Amino acid sequence: LLETIVSERVARKLTTVIDTLGFDSERRSSWVDQAQANDLPIYAVTFSTSAQVCLERNSEKQRPLTQAALKKQVKRLGEVLDELTDEGFDSILEERPVRPVAPQFVAAQPSVKERPLKTGHTFGLIVSRFAWGSLQLGPTIADIARRAEAAGFRDLWVMDHFRQIRSVGREWEDIPEAYTTLSYLAGITSTIRLGALVTGITHRDPAVLGKMIATLDVVSGGRANAGLGIAWDKEEHTGYGIDFPSTPERYRLLAESIEVLRLLWGKGTPSYQGELLAADSLACYPRPIQEKIPIMIGGSGEKRTLRMVAELADAANVFGNPERVAHKVAVLRQHCTDVGRDLDDIEITHLVNAMAAGSQKDLKTRIESLRPPNSSYEEFARRNNAGLPDDLTGLFAEYGSVGANHTIVSIPDPHVEGSIEEFEPIINRLG
Repeated sequence: LLETIVSERVARKLTTVIDTLGFDSERRSSWVDQAQANDLPIYAVTFSTSAQVCLERNSEKQRPLTQAALKKQVKRLGEVLDELTDEGFDSILEERPVRPVAPQFVAAQPSVKERPLKTGHTFGLIVSRFAWGSLQLGPTIADIARRAEAAGFRDLWVMDHFRQIRSVGREWEDIPEAYTTLSYLAGITSTIRLGALVTGITHRDPAVLGKMIATLDVVSGGRANAGLGIAWDKEEHTGYGIDFPSTPERYRLLAESIEVLRLLWGKGTPSYQGELLAADSLACYPRPIQEKIPIMIGGSGEKRTLRMVAELADAANVFGNPERVAHKVAVLRQHCTDVGRDLDDIEITHLVNAMAAGSQKDLKTRIESLRPPNSSYEEFARRNNAGLPDDLTGLFAEYGSVGANHTIVSIPDPHVEGSIEEFEPIINRLG
């Protein structure tokens, strides 16, 4: 019956798995001949379970084999392994540990295994937690910046907050002022771009902010990015005595601030008159080195934020899984159509937690060293997209396939040697 089933399936070119010990050389030869005659690949799968383990497992069965019979099978297995190499199999597959793929990577696996990867994907690194102690803050962030540059990250970002935000750490933890930090990093790096992800437009007078970013561009040799948003942390504003206007007013302020920045960084000393902002002489010397400092707007609001990106910005930073990002890209595309702009003129970036390791053992060790007591291993790994290079390559390729070709990663332990470097093969593969 088994041979009839095998013959019928192979004749129809159906994948067929023959689950037997495979000790009969004549039957193996028959299966190889049938596969070749029907132009099908054929594989042998071998196991190397020790005799001792086989004996232990056999003893636990309700109807175990005799030890003599089992030892005879183990001996025969050794002989068969030698015979297989000359029998015409396309490949002989050996057993190896199976690694479960985390749910967030399952959909991305075909990106790595079954289709060519698109190149041109670039990467940024955001550093948002600085709990190293004040004396170590400068040397550590400098080391992170140099390592990120060496690993191939295109840009480095810091948050623009005056106290730590709750989603990252405790509010009394150290967090340096963004533009002072970026100016420091400009002096100890040479190629990596620098920016704040993102600056709340209420945090500084727009003209003063423009002068700061222009200076950063000059001292860095033309490497400044301008990340802007409408700001969201009302408690932070209240604590520092900073005005926190209504949401519509902050959107208006963001739009007028971008107009002010474009004028400030341009030629001459133009004036500006808007609903909220006014300036008599927008002078900026020295001029920025870049002809046009790229402006990124952070946020995923579909009606106003993405509309403003289409009208005024060079880049958008959106959030969510690939499916959600795909939807945001579609919304932005429609806004671009409405305002007569080409979507290809706008860089779509996304922010994602990510953690890479070269082996499952190393990944487990790092997760166990980092996860808080109230978080399970699985939850911490999921929240930080912890995976091997193939996992993350597939995930980032999936983002690229929906239009987000720049990934800004947040690594939970960037100060640890190797945590940044593990991304280099991913960057090289997708770059």
